[in-house]
Amino acid sequence: MSLENVKTLAESIRAEIGKAIIGQTDTVDLMLVALFSGGHILLEGVPGTAKTFLAQVFSHVTKMDFGRIQFTPDLMPGDLLGTNLFSFQTNEFNLVKGPIFCDLLLADEINRTPPKTQAALLEAMQERQVTIDGETFPLGNRFMVIATQNPIEQQGTYPLPEAQLDRFIFKHVLDYPTRNEEIEIVRRHGSRTGSPKAADLGVKAIASRKDIDAAVEAVSTVRLTDEVTHYVVDLVRGTRSNPLFETGASPRAAAMISAAARAHAALQSRDFVIPDDVKAIALPALRHRAILSPAAEIEGRTADELILQVIEQTEAPR
Repeated sequence: MSLENVKTLAESIRAEIGKAIIGQTDTVDLMLVALFSGGHILLEGVPGTAKTFLAQVFSHVTKMDFGRIQFTPDLMPGDLLGTNLFSFQTNEFNLVKGPIFCDLLLADEINRTPPKTQAALLEAMQERQVTIDGETFPLGNRFMVIATQNPIEQQGTYPLPEAQLDRFIFKHVLDYPTRNEEIEIVRRHGSRTGSPKAADLGVKAIASRKDIDAAVEAVSTVRLTDEVTHYVVDLVRGTRSNPLFETGASPRAAAMISAAARAHAALQSRDFVIPDDVKAIALPALRHRAILSPAAEIEGRTADELILQVIEQTEAPR
C-alpha cells in the first residue's frame, strides 16, 4: 500500500465514523495514529462525551474483532484473561477465554478496578500475549486497547500505575462539543435514550485486516532523519530536566513518539517526518508520563502547561 492510499483509507474511515459521531475529529485522528503505529490509547472525559460509542463505531468501521469489559472494583484478573475450568466429560482442564482475546479491547472505566486487575493488562499491552497458568497465548499483532476513564469521580477509583500509563501511546482528554455540534447531536440522536448500533446509522465496515496490515507496513517505511530523532529525544529528556516534574518521560516514550510521528506523517501522505508531526502528537504522548513535583502541585501548575513549555523551549530542526 502506498502512503497516498494510507491517507485515502484514513479519510474513508473518518467519513464513516462521522456518520455516527459528531465532532471529536481530533480524537479520531489520534485513534488512527495509534492504530497505524501499533499503540494503545487512553480516553479521559466526563460522562456522555461518546467515549464508549466512539470505540464501538471505530471497531465496526475497521472490521476489528471487538471485546469490551466494564471495569469494576470486584473485577478479577481471570474475568479479563480467562481461566482454566475442569471438564468432567473429558477429565481435563479447558481454557475459557476472557474478553481480552480480541483485536480491539474497550477497557471501560479502567480506573475503577484495583491494581491487581489492572496489572493483568501489562503483558498484553506490551507483548501482545497473555500467560494463564504458566501457558502463553498470543493475542495477535494488531491487538489494541482503547481505555476510558472519568476525571471527575474519585470515589471508588484507583490511579493507574505508572508502568501501565507508560504503555499507552496517548492519553487524550475529550472536551465538550461546541454549541453547533451539540445541536446536531440532539437532532440526530434526540429521538432515543440509548446508544444506537453503528450499522443502524448507515455506518459501513470498510477497512479489512489486510488493509490495516498494509497501512501499518507502509507507515513503518516513513523516514525519520537523525535531526528529527535528536529532537524527539531532546523533548523527552526535557521533561526529565525540568525541576517541576518529579519524574519525566521514559525512553519508551521517545520510541512511541517516533512511531506515532511516522503515522502522523503518513496520514498526510508524506514519506518523511517533520518537526510539526512530532509537535502535533507530543502533548497527548507525554501528559500521562510526566509526574508533577509537590512544588508544582502547590503552585497549581498542570502537566499540560509544563509540557507545552518544554515543547516551546526545545529547539526544533529546520
